[in-house]
Amino acid sequence: MHQQNILFDLDGTLTDPREGITRSIQYALAKLGIDEPDLTKLEHFIGPPLLQAFQQFYGFDEAKAWDALNFYRERFKVSGLYENLVFDGIGALLGDLQGQGRTLYIATAKPWIYAREIARHFDFAKHFKVIYGSELDGTRTNKVELIRHLLDEERLDPAQTLMIGDRKHDLIGAHSNGLQAVAVGYGFGSFEELTAQAPAYHVASVSELHQAFLRPQ
Repeated sequence: MHQQNILFDLDGTLTDPREGITRSIQYALAKLGIDEPDLTKLEHFIGPPLLQAFQQFYGFDEAKAWDALNFYRERFKVSGLYENLVFDGIGALLGDLQGQGRTLYIATAKPWIYAREIARHFDFAKHFKVIYGSELDGTRTNKVELIRHLLDEERLDPAQTLMIGDRKHDLIGAHSNGLQAVAVGYGFGSFEELTAQAPAYHVASVSELHQAFLRPQ
């Protein structure tokens, strides 16, 4: 993995946001009269754009999906974004990548205003040149568009840029923009979901990801 520029997904790749996202989804559904006591049944919301996820998983039309998303944000921006855990070993990995002279970015479908606060609060913002995310109006929630925007803004060579993520959206976004991709198996995408996108690399743990970057190129 020789690339100079490394793009990281956020949820399921750098952090485990399970509690904050599922509790905020649960809150939004309750506001709409839907009771879902089992948080594990809401984990499929982690990764894809939430507006589309509400439409897909609950059959909401676009207007109702926006209502759900706005209720979600009521809770998430106050408490949900702090109900989060940085995966063990991420700090050491990011530090070593910087030590190798690589340039690091975050590319997340989450609104950048939340992503930057999470990175600040959990003290890993310092490792990244820029944190890219979507806008609150839904612009650039699609990973293909987001990665293209990042490449254009930073004037990066796709051949020298690597995307790391845990869901198919990360891999599709990378491949559509000419990037190699690393699929991480410790996040929220299944083995089948990830292998179907033929990533250049597939690692099972943060430790394995770290070791891959330490091997001679």
